[in-house]
Amino acid sequence: MSPYQEEWLFSPDTGERRRRTDAVPATSQLIDEATVRGIADESWFALIGEDEHLVPVPEPLPAEVVSSWVRVSGPWNGTVVLTVGRGTATELTRALLKQHAPEVLEPEDVEDALGELANVVGGNVKGVLPAPSLLGLPQVGEAPRPADPADVVRLEVLWRGQPLAISVQGATRALVH
Repeated sequence: MSPYQEEWLFSPDTGERRRRTDAVPATSQLIDEATVRGIADESWFALIGEDEHLVPVPEPLPAEVVSSWVRVSGPWNGTVVLTVGRGTATELTRALLKQHAPEVLEPEDVEDALGELANVVGGNVKGVLPAPSLLGLPQVGEAPRPADPADVVRLEVLWRGQPLAISVQGATRALVH
């Protein structure tokens, strides 16, 4: 770790912005899988229910997936991405809406639910990253590719026996919301 990165990680926030020439810290220097797991567990407890658990067993995602994500901009720039199978997305929507879930879910219901999950997880990730940072609006669709595949912290879990992935992926430049 360079002296700048060490100072940046452990000094109080003065409100100064990082210069373009300053080294951008790697995602894994700022957050680890255990922290992402804790954030995911807390988010599930708050939104889905206290009886709903994420099991740390990595399984491959199905062929047809949907992702939701939010961008984080500040001293660290990147994206927090939640990816699930389409059937799991529907189950998550029903679990999130609980008794208010309509009999037939519209695509917008699923998008809103996935966006809300990404927003909550992303907001909590933002909270452990260097300040000041901004959180973008949630988006749903095909997940954005990481700028550098090596600059990703990925959590793979099972929810109700279905695979789910949460990725915190760095970007090489500032992101626009």
